Amino acid sequence: MIEIAVVILNWNGENYLMRFLPGVIKHSSGKNIKIFVADNGSVDNSVNLLRTRFPKVKLILLDKNYGFAEGYNRALNNINAQYYILLNSDIEVTKGWIDPLIKMLDKKDNAAIVMPKIKAYNNKEYFEYAGAAGGFIDKLGYPFCRGRILNDIEKDTGQYDQEQEIFWATGACMCIRADIFHKSGGFDSYMFAHMEEIDLCWRLKNRGYNILYTPHSTIYHVGGGTLPNEHPRKLYLNFRNNLILLYKNLPKNKVLPIIALRLILDGVAAFKFLLGLKFLYFAAVLKAHIHFYSAIKKYNKIRKSDKLEINDYPSKVLRNSIIIQFYLKHKRRFTDLKFND
Repeated sequence: MIEIAVVILNWNGENYLMRFLPGVIKHSSGKNIKIFVADNGSVDNSVNLLRTRFPKVKLILLDKNYGFAEGYNRALNNINAQYYILLNSDIEVTKGWIDPLIKMLDKKDNAAIVMPKIKAYNNKEYFEYAGAAGGFIDKLGYPFCRGRILNDIEKDTGQYDQEQEIFWATGACMCIRADIFHKSGGFDSYMFAHMEEIDLCWRLKNRGYNILYTPHSTIYHVGGGTLPNEHPRKLYLNFRNNLILLYKNLPKNKVLPIIALRLILDGVAAFKFLLGLKFLYFAAVLKAHIHFYSAIKKYNKIRKSDKLEINDYPSKVLRNSIIIQFYLKHKRRFTDLKFND
C-alpha cells in the first residue's frame, strides 16, 4: 500500500493537463507519493497525452463520464493508499504543498479531511471562489467561505492564516483518510457533480469527524473549467443537489420547515429568472425541483436505514441566514459575521 495518492479526475482536460500536471509532478515527488489520473471518458487527446508525455503517472480509464462523484468513487476503489488527495486538473500547486495537509490530519483527533488555502490562478492576490480559506454553511443550506461570501471575494492579506475547523472542504483540493472515505460510502453518485463534497463533509461531521483547513499549503485554482458558473446545467445541479444535501443531513425536526422555506426561496429565484427572460435558467430550477421530488423516496430509505440519530446541526453552521447577513446587514466579510461556532 502506498501512503499518499494524488488523484486527478480528468474529463476533456488535455489543455489543463499540459499546463499544470508538470508542476504537480515536480512538487509531489517522494517514494511514498504516487500520482494518478482517472480519465472520465474523455473524447479529446487526454489519454494519448498522458501515455506519451507523462508515462510515470498512473492512468485509470473509466468507460464514460460518471461525473465528479461516481468518477472519483470508481477511481479510488482502484487505489490502495492511506491518504487520498483529490486535485482538480486546473490547479497550480506550490513547493511543499502536501506535507502540511498530512501533518494536520495526523495531529488532530478525529480529523477526516483537510484542505489548503485556495487562491485565484488569474488573480493571485485574491482567494478563489471554490473553497477559499475553508467552507461553511448557514442554517438554510447556503454555502459560503472564509474569503468568499456569495460572489464577493476577498483579497488575501493574511486574515485567514490560522488553522481552523471548518464545515466543508472543497472538492477542488481535499486530503482525506482513505479508510474514512470508503467507510462513509464515498460521494453520493446521484449528485453527479456540485455539492457532493459538502454532503460528504456533513455526513462525516454528523458522525463526529472534523473537517480542517491549513494556511500552510497554498494552491492556485483556475475554476469553472468544466462548466461556466452561469451555465444552466450547473444551475440545475446546484439547486437540485442543495435540496438533496439538506434532506439527507438535516436534523429530523428541521427537515420539513427548512425544505419548505427553501422551496419558497427557490421559487422566488425562478420567478426572477422568468421576469428577466432567462428561460433556460427558469427551466433549470424547475427541473431541479422535479428531480428532487422524484428522489425523495430513495433518500427516505437512506435516512431510515441509517441508524444515526441526528438531533441538531453539527458545529460550524451559521445559525442564521447568510443572505440576510450579506444583503440586509451588509456583512460582506467572514470576519464581519463574528462567527465563532
